[in-house]
Order: sequence, then structure tokens, then C-alpha cells
Amino acid sequence: MSDIIQLLPDHVANQIAAGEVVQRPASIVKELLENAIDAGATKIELIVREAGRNLIQVVDDGVGMSETDARMAFERHATSKIRTTEDIFKISTKGFRGEALASIAAVAQVELKTKKEGAAVGTNIYIEGGGLQFQEPVQTVAGSNFCVKNLFYNVPARRKFLKNNNVEFRHIMDEFHRVALAHENLEFSLFHDDDPVFRLRKGSQMQRIVEIFGRKLHPLLIPVKEDLGWVKLDGFVAKPEGAKKVRGEQFLFVNGRFFRSPYLNKAVQEAFEGLLLPGLIPTFFLYLELDPQKIDVNIHPQKTEVKFEDEHVIFALMRSTVKKALGIYNIAPSLDFDRDPQMDIFKTAKPGEGGHFRMPEINVDRNYNPFLEEKQVKTAEIETLAAMYHQDIEAAPSKINLFEDEDFDEDLMRLPNGYWLLNKGEKTLMLDLGRMHRLVVAEKNRTKKQSGSAHSLLFSLEYHMNEVEHNKYKSIKKFLPELGFDIKIAHGNVLRIDAVPEGLKETQVMKFFGDLFEIMEYRTDDQFMEFYNTQWSKMQSKSRFDFIYKKDAEQVIRDFSELGFPVYLPNGKRCFIELPLEELKNKF
Repeated sequence: MSDIIQLLPDHVANQIAAGEVVQRPASIVKELLENAIDAGATKIELIVREAGRNLIQVVDDGVGMSETDARMAFERHATSKIRTTEDIFKISTKGFRGEALASIAAVAQVELKTKKEGAAVGTNIYIEGGGLQFQEPVQTVAGSNFCVKNLFYNVPARRKFLKNNNVEFRHIMDEFHRVALAHENLEFSLFHDDDPVFRLRKGSQMQRIVEIFGRKLHPLLIPVKEDLGWVKLDGFVAKPEGAKKVRGEQFLFVNGRFFRSPYLNKAVQEAFEGLLLPGLIPTFFLYLELDPQKIDVNIHPQKTEVKFEDEHVIFALMRSTVKKALGIYNIAPSLDFDRDPQMDIFKTAKPGEGGHFRMPEINVDRNYNPFLEEKQVKTAEIETLAAMYHQDIEAAPSKINLFEDEDFDEDLMRLPNGYWLLNKGEKTLMLDLGRMHRLVVAEKNRTKKQSGSAHSLLFSLEYHMNEVEHNKYKSIKKFLPELGFDIKIAHGNVLRIDAVPEGLKETQVMKFFGDLFEIMEYRTDDQFMEFYNTQWSKMQSKSRFDFIYKKDAEQVIRDFSELGFPVYLPNGKRCFIELPLEELKNKF
């Protein structure tokens, strides 16, 4: 039998290796921006076309490269930042693996123009599919100009799996934000299909955050700061009003590098304990500084995960410092923060001796609700419940119908907490009329076609968008006129709203748009319309506290009964519970 193991050709090996580094256009954006920063740039310009499919260009005013360095930069395992194995464990720069440019060049057409400060001429190099096509002298400005064209042109299977332009550009924006937020002392610009998206001036952390996420966030930001000598923490957290239903405005940085950490995210979440409604996620921008030898940034191909030598101490530091900031600004109860016992523990703990202490914890269920089962409904179960709900609407025989005729004699009583008790035969139910009303409204909206009838406002309303919201607005604006909105861009990123659909109150408009923009991305037109209809139903629905009069409660119960008295909302929350009468009898 002949031998079957053989070495892969270089171009095939490079394409496989590229799969770890280049997952989508945003991966290239990250690598090129970080290279520009490592080159000492003060101004960095990012230009993309077709969400990076056709062009990703990064222009910087850094130190530039010599003719030899420009060629060597595209070789695998070539780097200016590592000389020995020990160097890996004290990395202070961004890119350092020595394989990013080789991986990019393996799956795209790459052109580089670069010149060192003071050099008479620069060099122009062109690589296609990993193969050098030419290198020649060129007149160019000091710095580097990278052009990456036709990504995955030679790997059509991978190009086919790229998402639509809105999704891919959203990922590019995410990477741009992460780099720009970590380097407020540099100027950044972003252009997409020749339209300017960002022009960020150098300034403070606060200015950079507000420039990116909009001035609405400014009054909500609370400074966070602690210096223990061997580790520093600063940045900002938003007040509870700035919390979101979806992730997206939670940023952690260490030594100027963005990283992900569900564990440390939990530290911030715990600091907000008792201040946020269930399901809301705090907004934060937190920056750590410590000895590079105390962290390992080389555990993930995209370098987005970090391993800390004293992670449990970092966790406690973040939780305590954020809680302290909330207390100082009267967001949470405060102690004497001039001498916080927890901080004493940190100050006596040295790196590597973080101790094996465990912070004392008292677990209290502050969110107990009789309408939530003891075990939280898992995501898969919620989807099943949603499917069951829609089946119930269509399958009348399987419904619970408490009112089989028009005349019914019911015992109905309102409780002080807004819930209602309903006695019917041998059943006693506790009702959440707010949730029941939401289902009634949702079903009415589902069965009747949107009329799109508009209500003109006496005075125009202005909604100030940040750049993220502006990008989302571009993707949904085509739907708004037929839904009953009259909206124009007044100036800059300001929406002028002159008319809204019938049924939407003026006092609800700002929150309505905030909710529409909050979702990370709409992957399809149907997804947007589904989310829009959900938000519309919520705006029209009443809470359980709105139902004071018995006649209104009776009407909701009748309407809800026509739906078949479904137990759950599509998200898995209960509309009512049946009280265990036999069990209650045993209490006496």
C-alpha cells in the first residue's frame, strides 16, 4: 500500500490558516486598524465598499515600512514584536502573531503602498491569492496604505456564506468601535460606499464614547476609577436608565485591547443588583491596566479573550468599584467609601497572591413573581411555548373556554398588587390582565392588515441618532411611510418626525424608536416587521395596574377567552395561574 500522508501545497495551507484569522470582512478591519496603531499612527482612515466584500482600505500616518519589511510582512510567522518565547508573555502591542497579513493575502487581492519618514521613495507591493505579483518603487506619503480587494474571490464557498451587507457592516462597525474606544488620543475616520460614517477627533474617554454612541448617553454616564498600584480600573457605567435589553454596549479593555469575558461581565451585573429589571443589561465602558506579564492574550486566534493570573481578584475589584461609583452618585445605597473593607482586601493582596478568599454572599430572590415558574423556562422551551400558543389560536377544541355563553356569573376581585382573582366553578385563577391584554392586542393586529393611516403632529419631534442608529435607520426607512410615519433627516443625525400612525401617542414616539433601534440587526425584512408589530402591540397594551374598573376587566377576560385562554405569552411568561385550593385549605 502506497503512502497517503503528504504535505499540503503552500497556497492550500495558507487558505486553511486564513480560516482562523479571516472569518469575515470585520476580521480584516480589526487586523489592519491594530497594525496602524502599532505603527505609531495619529490619524487612521478606514474605507469600505459593499460592507468589505469589494474593498477594505486602511490609510495611516505611521512610521511606514522599508522595501524589505514590506515584503517580509506578508510572510507567515514574520513579526517585528517577538524575538524569544518569553516575549509572548509580555505583549504590549496589538498584532503580534506574524500571520495576519499572510492569511489576508491568501484569500484576497492586496496592494500596499508604504514609505518611511524621510525616505526619498516608497514601495508598492501587490499580492494575489498569496502569490507576489510585483513590487516596485512608488511616490507616496509617509505611512502605509493597505487595500484589500475582492475578499474570498478564490474561495467562493466562503464568500457565499457571508451575510447581507447590513449584517457584515454591523460587524465592521463593532470592530471599529472597539479600536476607537481604546484609543481616544487618535483620530479615526470611517467611510462606507463613499459616505462618511464617523469622523472622530482625539479627546477624552467621555468625548469618544459620546461621539460614537450619541449625546443621549452623556447625562447617564457615571465615572468609575480605582488604583491599587498593581492594577488600575477606570471608565464609565451608565445609570440604570441606560440599560439595554440586548448586548452591544458592554465594553471591557485591558492595556488598550478589547476583550470578551462573560465572567467579568457578571461582576458588573452583580454591582447593579436590585437596580435593574430582570432581563436588562447594564451599559459600561471599563478599562483595566496591569503588568502585561500578568495576562495571556494569546489564547484565541482573534485575540478577543484574555486569561488573568488573578481573575477572581479582578472580578471582586470590578464589582466593588462599580458598586462604589453607583453609591457615590446616589444610584445605590452607599457606605463610608473612604474605608471600604473590600478594598482593604485588594490593597493587601499582591499579584499572584490574590488569595483564595471568597466574598460572602447572601442570595435573595428579589424578583419573585407568582407568574414565573420556580425553574426559568429555557430558550428552547420558550420557542416550544410560542409554537403551542399559535397552535392554540387555531385549534379551538383544545382551548380552555370559561365562558361558553354570553351570560356568565363570575366572581371577580382586584388585589392591591394589580392582579385579579377570578372564581369560575371549581377554579380560582389569579390573572395578569396586562399580559392578557397584550395577547388580545397582538391578535387583533395580526388578523387585521396595517392601515398605515397617519396622524399629523402639531409640532415636529426630533430624534437624535448616533451613528449605529443612523445605519439601522437606512435599512428600515423604506417601511416607515407605508406604516404611517412621515420622517425626514433634518440635519446631521437628527430625525424630524412630522406624522405617526394612528394609535401611537406623541409621548410614546421616542421610546418606540429607541426600542426599534435597540435590536442589534434585522437580518430580514420579515424580522423587522415581526419586531415592529411586537413593539406596536406593547405600546397599545395596558399594564395590570391600568385595570381598575370591573367592567374593563370583564371585557379583557371575554376577549382573552375568545383566544382560548392560552396560559403563556410567546416568550414563556404566564398570563394566569390556578390557585391550589386544596393546598390553601391545609394552611388553616
